[in-house]
Amino acid sequence: MAKKESYEQTASELALKVTEPLGLELVDVEFVKEGGEYYLRIYIDKEGGVKIDDCEAASRKISDLLDETDPISEAYILEVSSPGLFRVLKKDKDLERSIGKIVLIKLFKAVDGEKQVRGELESFDASSVSVKVKDAGISVARENIAKISLDPDL
Repeated sequence: MAKKESYEQTASELALKVTEPLGLELVDVEFVKEGGEYYLRIYIDKEGGVKIDDCEAASRKISDLLDETDPISEAYILEVSSPGLFRVLKKDKDLERSIGKIVLIKLFKAVDGEKQVRGELESFDASSVSVKVKDAGISVARENIAKISLDPDL
């Protein structure tokens, strides 16, 4: 397992110890380098939306756990926030709650000359995701999907 994935997995496990008791859903964890700085981004959500107080409480407790266990050797900046309106849909439960919404799917390889598909999310299963585009259904193999997100142009 690469260092990035290892950091993200460890941070996810630690963050779950904090988010669940606070009634928060852990949506995603990412460890990225931007402009010479490393960032550990933890995205949380809850029914009715996340407030700044939720982010602050989770951030403090997660920071304490990370300081205590020290699983990341690089210096980094911890950010805890909502995934936002145009969140990336990574898990099946993200796809489930987005059925009927407009999504943007970025592909690894072009399908019918297109590297992006925009349409209403109709269904998904272990092997594919189906969207309705201009009254026609399109099924996209999951292994060809680079990223699915709620459409940012809405």
